[in-house]
Amino acid sequence: MLNEQASIEKLRWIMAQLRDPATGCPWDLKQDFTTITSHTIEEAYEVVDAIEQGDFVELEKELGDLLFQVIFYSQLGQEQKLFNFDSVIAAVCEKLIRRHPHVFGDASLTTDAEIKANWENEKAQERQQRTNTDNLSILADIPKNLPALSQAAKIQKRCSHVGFDWDNKYDVFAKIEEEVQEVKDELYAETLDKKALGEELGDLMFAVVNLCRHAKEDPETLLRQANQKFTKRFYGVEEQVNKSGKSFTEHHLSELEGYWQQVKINEKKLSKS
Repeated sequence: MLNEQASIEKLRWIMAQLRDPATGCPWDLKQDFTTITSHTIEEAYEVVDAIEQGDFVELEKELGDLLFQVIFYSQLGQEQKLFNFDSVIAAVCEKLIRRHPHVFGDASLTTDAEIKANWENEKAQERQQRTNTDNLSILADIPKNLPALSQAAKIQKRCSHVGFDWDNKYDVFAKIEEEVQEVKDELYAETLDKKALGEELGDLMFAVVNLCRHAKEDPETLLRQANQKFTKRFYGVEEQVNKSGKSFTEHHLSELEGYWQQVKINEKKLSKS
C-alpha cells in the first residue's frame, strides 16, 4: 500500500498505521475525539484563508489537511465500533439525495426560496427524528462553539424559517438605529452601567448580523474582509511612521489620521490605474 498511487484507501491505510498500537505514532495514539477538535477548526480556517487569498496551490494542501481530519475521526469511530469511514460516506450520500428531491426525485423546486424552504424542512425533520419529540425547539442543536457571528446568523435563519423575522432590510435597519440609540443612552447616562452597556452593544451587533443576512451576506466573511482591509491599511500607516523617523508615541493622533487618509487615497489611485 505504501508504494501504491495516492487514493482514499491509501490515506485510510496511513491513518491505520499511525494508530497501530504497536508501531504507530505516539502523538496520534494519544489523540481522541476531543483533543483533535481544535486542529479541525484550525484546518477549516486555513482552507478559508487560502480561498480568500486566492492561493490555490496552498488550497490544495489545506483541503488535504481538512480531509485528513475526517479520516482521523472515522478511524477513532471504527476503533470504538461507533462508525467508520464507509458509514460516514453512506450517511452524507443519503442526506444529500434526500435533501435534493428536485435533482434526484420528482419534486418541482425552481426558486431559491422553494429550495431553501425544502432544505430547512428536511433539517427540521432530521432534528425531530434524532430526539424523537414533536416539541423540539427550532433552535435546538445549533453548535455552541460556532463563531458568535455565524451562530447569530444561524439563529436568525432558523427563526426566519418559521416566520419570526422582519419583512425587509429597511425594517432591520430601523431596528439597528433603535439599538444605536439605546447604546447611546447607556453610554451617556449619568452613571455608567457596564453590564447594561454590554447588553446593548450585544443587541446592536446581533441586529447588524441580521442586516447582513437580509442583504444575503455572510457576517463572518464580511468581518474577516474588514479585518484584512484594516490590517493592510495599518501596514501603510506603519510605513509612513517609519519614514517620518519618529515613533508612534511621538505622533499626534491627527498626524496618524493624516497617514490613514493618505493610505486610502493611494488605494483609490491604484484601483483606478
